[in-house]
Amino acid sequence: MSTPLAVQLYSVRDHITKDRDRVLSRLAETGYGAVEPFAPRDDPSGFRTVADDLGLQVCATHASELVRGADASEVFDAVSTLGTSLVIVPGGIPKEEFTTGDGLKRVADVLNDLSERAAAHGLELGYHNHEHELESMFDGRHALDVLADLLTPDIFLEIDTYWAAVGGADVPALLQRHGDRVRLLHVKDGPVVRDEPNVAVGEGRIPVGEYLAAAPHAWRVVEFDKCETDVLDALERSLTYLATLD
Repeated sequence: MSTPLAVQLYSVRDHITKDRDRVLSRLAETGYGAVEPFAPRDDPSGFRTVADDLGLQVCATHASELVRGADASEVFDAVSTLGTSLVIVPGGIPKEEFTTGDGLKRVADVLNDLSERAAAHGLELGYHNHEHELESMFDGRHALDVLADLLTPDIFLEIDTYWAAVGGADVPALLQRHGDRVRLLHVKDGPVVRDEPNVAVGEGRIPVGEYLAAAPHAWRVVEFDKCETDVLDALERSLTYLATLD
């Protein structure tokens, strides 16, 4: 991979609340070269200054507030300040919308509108899955696949490989179906059981190498939804393991 390994900062959300700058410094010292924020309007200028000083790229940012009533222009301005052109909707849409065809059309309308508005700010919009978009099926196709057909081609995908596996998908096949549209991968590991904590990448049941090989050009972003051990130590072990795959 030519892009540096990234961390989704939701993984260290509790640590960031206490001392953001120290956490970013620890990630940089560990060897991560990029980060993916999840709250772009939280001091974007200050965040950008610290990240730049540490040599951390901002690969993309999540922005669930885009579908939760926030002023989209304000969000897009914050994303630009962070220094990335990729803004991702990672949640905030009712799960029930992914269980019917009409619901998927409504989701597509929302995302297509946001994509057009993002483009006016020089940004690209992406969508990030959880498990429910894979659990719902339509004539043998996952809801995520149906949704992708309804989205403008300008909208890219960030595939969370772990949640896709929890949802029952053949993850390599999913990645191959969407090809270059998959711009980023969330890389995580664990027992592949809903609500169970994640473990360091390489220490769980996920065939990580197989997943990465199916999307070799996607930016790799390590994430922990939950971690029962020290998450910073687990992030370090994850980086060590992923370096062996390269």
